[in-house]
Amino acid sequence: MTTVVLADDEALLRKALAALLPLEGEITVLAEAEEGEAAVETTLRHLPDVLVIDLEMPGMDGLDAVAEIRRARPEQVILMLTRHARPGVLRKALRLGVQGFVSKSAEPAHIVSVIATLHEGRRWIDPDVSALAVVDDCPLTDREIDVLRATREGYSVADIAARLHLAEGTVRNYLSNAMQKTQTRTRHEAARYAREHDWL
Repeated sequence: MTTVVLADDEALLRKALAALLPLEGEITVLAEAEEGEAAVETTLRHLPDVLVIDLEMPGMDGLDAVAEIRRARPEQVILMLTRHARPGVLRKALRLGVQGFVSKSAEPAHIVSVIATLHEGRRWIDPDVSALAVVDDCPLTDREIDVLRATREGYSVADIAARLHLAEGTVRNYLSNAMQKTQTRTRHEAARYAREHDWL
Protein backbone atom coordinates (compact mmCIF):
# COMPACT_ATOMS: atom_id res chain seq x y z
CA MET A 1 0.00 0.00 0.00
CA THR A 2 1.39 3.41 -1.01
CA THR A 3 0.50 6.41 1.15
CA VAL A 4 -0.17 9.76 -0.51
CA VAL A 5 -0.81 13.40 0.40
CA LEU A 6 -2.72 15.42 -2.24
CA ALA A 7 -2.08 19.17 -2.56
CA ASP A 8 -4.15 21.13 -5.09
CA ASP A 9 -6.17 24.34 -4.80
CA GLU A 10 -8.79 23.05 -7.26
CA ALA A 11 -11.17 21.38 -4.80
CA LEU A 12 -13.06 19.44 -7.47
CA LEU A 13 -9.92 17.87 -8.92
CA ARG A 14 -8.41 17.20 -5.49
CA LYS A 15 -11.58 15.54 -4.17
CA ALA A 16 -11.94 13.49 -7.36
CA LEU A 17 -8.36 12.24 -7.09
CA ALA A 18 -8.82 11.46 -3.39
CA ALA A 19 -11.85 9.32 -4.26
CA LEU A 20 -10.52 7.72 -7.45
CA LEU A 21 -6.87 6.90 -6.69
CA PRO A 22 -7.67 4.26 -4.03
CA LEU A 23 -10.13 2.63 -6.48
CA GLU A 24 -7.45 2.40 -9.20
CA GLY A 25 -4.62 0.94 -7.13
CA GLU A 26 -3.09 0.13 -3.75
CA ILE A 27 -3.18 3.72 -2.52
CA THR A 28 -4.17 5.32 0.77
CA VAL A 29 -4.76 9.08 0.74
CA LEU A 30 -3.58 10.27 4.17
CA ALA A 31 -4.58 13.93 3.84
CA GLU A 32 -5.32 16.80 1.45
CA ALA A 33 -4.06 20.39 1.28
CA GLU A 34 -5.46 23.29 -0.73
CA GLU A 35 -2.48 25.66 -0.77
CA GLY A 36 1.30 25.67 -0.43
CA GLU A 37 1.74 26.34 3.29
CA ALA A 38 -0.78 23.61 4.12
CA ALA A 39 1.01 21.24 1.72
CA VAL A 40 4.27 21.72 3.63
CA GLU A 41 2.66 21.32 7.05
CA THR A 42 0.54 18.30 6.00
CA THR A 43 3.40 16.50 4.28
CA LEU A 44 5.75 16.94 7.22
CA ARG A 45 3.06 15.80 9.64
CA HIS A 46 1.90 12.70 7.71
CA LEU A 47 5.20 11.72 5.98
CA PRO A 48 3.58 10.10 2.92
CA ASP A 49 5.38 7.77 0.53
CA VAL A 50 4.50 10.18 -2.30
CA LEU A 51 3.39 13.82 -2.28
CA VAL A 52 1.16 14.66 -5.27
CA ILE A 53 1.28 18.44 -5.62
CA ASP A 54 -0.07 21.02 -8.05
CA LEU A 55 2.45 23.42 -9.55
CA GLU A 56 0.27 26.53 -9.41
CA MET A 57 -1.39 27.36 -6.10
CA PRO A 58 -2.22 30.65 -4.41
CA GLY A 59 0.24 32.12 -1.90
CA MET A 60 3.15 29.70 -1.69
CA ASP A 61 3.13 27.87 -5.03
CA GLY A 62 4.10 24.27 -5.66
CA LEU A 63 7.79 24.99 -6.29
CA ASP A 64 8.17 27.03 -3.10
CA ALA A 65 6.36 24.32 -1.12
CA VAL A 66 8.60 21.63 -2.61
CA ALA A 67 11.72 23.65 -1.71
CA GLU A 68 10.59 23.87 1.94
CA ILE A 69 9.65 20.20 2.10
CA ARG A 70 13.00 19.22 0.55
CA ARG A 71 14.88 21.21 3.20
CA ALA A 72 13.07 19.41 6.01
CA ARG A 73 12.73 15.99 4.34
CA PRO A 74 15.21 15.51 1.47
CA GLU A 75 14.04 11.96 0.78
CA GLN A 76 10.39 12.90 0.12
CA VAL A 77 9.14 11.49 -3.21
CA ILE A 78 7.22 14.13 -5.17
CA LEU A 79 4.89 13.95 -8.17
CA MET A 80 4.03 17.34 -9.65
CA LEU A 81 0.79 17.93 -11.53
CA THR A 82 0.93 20.64 -14.15
CA ARG A 83 -1.01 22.21 -16.99
CA HIS A 84 1.87 24.35 -18.20
CA ALA A 85 5.26 22.67 -18.53
CA ARG A 86 7.33 25.81 -18.92
CA PRO A 87 11.02 24.97 -19.47
CA GLY A 88 12.36 27.18 -16.66
CA VAL A 89 9.83 25.77 -14.20
CA LEU A 90 10.58 22.20 -15.21
CA ARG A 91 14.32 22.80 -14.81
CA LYS A 92 13.83 24.32 -11.37
CA ALA A 93 11.56 21.49 -10.24
CA LEU A 94 14.10 18.90 -11.39
CA ARG A 95 16.84 20.75 -9.51
CA LEU A 96 14.65 20.64 -6.41
CA GLY A 97 14.47 16.86 -6.80
CA VAL A 98 10.92 16.39 -8.10
CA GLN A 99 10.85 12.82 -9.46
CA GLY A 100 7.71 12.94 -11.60
CA PHE A 101 5.59 15.21 -13.77
CA VAL A 102 2.10 14.39 -14.97
CA SER A 103 -0.41 16.48 -16.90
CA LYS A 104 -3.45 17.51 -14.86
CA SER A 105 -5.59 16.08 -17.66
CA ALA A 106 -4.20 12.55 -17.11
CA GLU A 107 -6.50 9.66 -16.30
CA PRO A 108 -6.52 8.57 -12.60
CA ALA A 109 -5.27 5.10 -13.61
CA HIS A 110 -2.22 6.71 -15.23
CA ILE A 111 -1.54 8.84 -12.16
CA VAL A 112 -1.71 5.68 -10.02
CA SER A 113 0.82 3.91 -12.25
CA VAL A 114 3.18 6.91 -12.07
CA ILE A 115 2.85 7.02 -8.26
CA ALA A 116 3.86 3.33 -8.20
CA THR A 117 6.81 4.06 -10.53
CA LEU A 118 8.06 6.85 -8.28
CA HIS A 119 7.56 4.78 -5.13
CA GLU A 120 9.84 2.14 -6.68
CA GLY A 121 12.59 4.77 -6.93
CA ARG A 122 12.26 5.60 -10.62
CA ARG A 123 11.38 8.86 -12.41
CA TRP A 124 8.57 9.76 -14.79
CA ILE A 125 7.90 12.75 -17.03
CA ASP A 126 4.80 12.57 -19.22
CA PRO A 127 5.74 12.83 -22.91
CA ASP A 128 3.42 15.81 -23.47
CA VAL A 129 5.01 17.62 -20.53
CA SER A 130 8.57 16.95 -21.71
CA ALA A 131 7.73 17.89 -25.31
CA LEU A 132 6.44 21.29 -24.22
CA ALA A 133 9.45 21.83 -22.00
CA VAL A 134 12.03 21.04 -24.66
CA VAL A 135 11.20 24.16 -26.67
CA ASP A 136 13.15 26.69 -24.61
CA ASP A 137 13.27 30.16 -26.15
CA CYS A 138 13.46 31.94 -22.80
CA PRO A 139 16.31 34.49 -22.56
CA LEU A 140 15.85 34.93 -18.81
CA THR A 141 18.10 33.35 -16.19
CA ASP A 142 16.55 31.22 -13.45
CA ARG A 143 17.06 34.02 -10.92
CA GLU A 144 15.40 36.56 -13.22
CA ILE A 145 12.47 34.17 -13.53
CA ASP A 146 12.32 33.86 -9.73
CA VAL A 147 12.08 37.62 -9.18
CA LEU A 148 9.49 38.04 -11.94
CA ARG A 149 7.36 35.26 -10.46
CA ALA A 150 7.48 37.01 -7.10
CA THR A 151 6.67 40.35 -8.78
CA ARG A 152 3.67 38.78 -10.46
CA GLU A 153 2.45 37.59 -7.06
CA GLY A 154 2.45 41.21 -5.86
CA TYR A 155 5.55 41.28 -3.66
CA SER A 156 7.61 44.45 -3.25
CA VAL A 157 11.35 44.52 -3.95
CA ALA A 158 12.01 44.28 -0.20
CA ASP A 159 9.65 41.30 0.11
CA ILE A 160 11.25 39.58 -2.88
CA ALA A 161 14.71 40.11 -1.40
CA ALA A 162 13.60 38.58 1.90
CA ARG A 163 11.84 35.62 0.22
CA LEU A 164 14.78 34.79 -2.05
CA HIS A 165 17.49 35.62 0.51
CA LEU A 166 19.01 38.27 -1.74
CA ALA A 167 20.07 41.90 -1.27
CA GLU A 168 17.52 44.46 -2.51
CA GLY A 169 20.11 45.84 -4.93
CA THR A 170 20.61 42.37 -6.39
CA VAL A 171 16.86 41.99 -6.88
CA ARG A 172 16.74 45.36 -8.66
CA ASN A 173 19.58 44.24 -10.94
CA TYR A 174 17.75 41.04 -11.85
CA LEU A 175 14.56 43.01 -12.52
CA SER A 176 16.45 45.56 -14.63
CA ASN A 177 18.02 42.75 -16.69
CA ALA A 178 14.62 41.12 -17.15
CA MET A 179 13.08 44.42 -18.27
CA GLN A 180 15.88 44.89 -20.84
CA LYS A 181 15.46 41.36 -22.18
CA THR A 182 11.68 41.70 -22.47
CA GLN A 183 11.93 45.31 -23.73
CA THR A 184 9.46 46.52 -21.11
CA ARG A 185 9.45 49.64 -18.93
CA THR A 186 8.34 48.27 -15.54
CA ARG A 187 8.90 45.08 -13.61
CA HIS A 188 5.15 44.38 -13.72
CA GLU A 189 5.15 44.67 -17.51
CA ALA A 190 8.17 42.36 -17.63
CA ALA A 191 6.39 39.82 -15.43
CA ARG A 192 3.28 40.01 -17.60
CA TYR A 193 5.34 39.63 -20.78
CA ALA A 194 7.21 36.63 -19.38
CA ARG A 195 3.95 35.00 -18.25
CA GLU A 196 2.36 35.52 -21.68
CA HIS A 197 5.37 33.78 -23.25
CA ASP A 198 5.10 30.85 -20.82
CA TRP A 199 8.48 31.62 -19.24
CA LEU A 200 7.18 31.83 -15.65
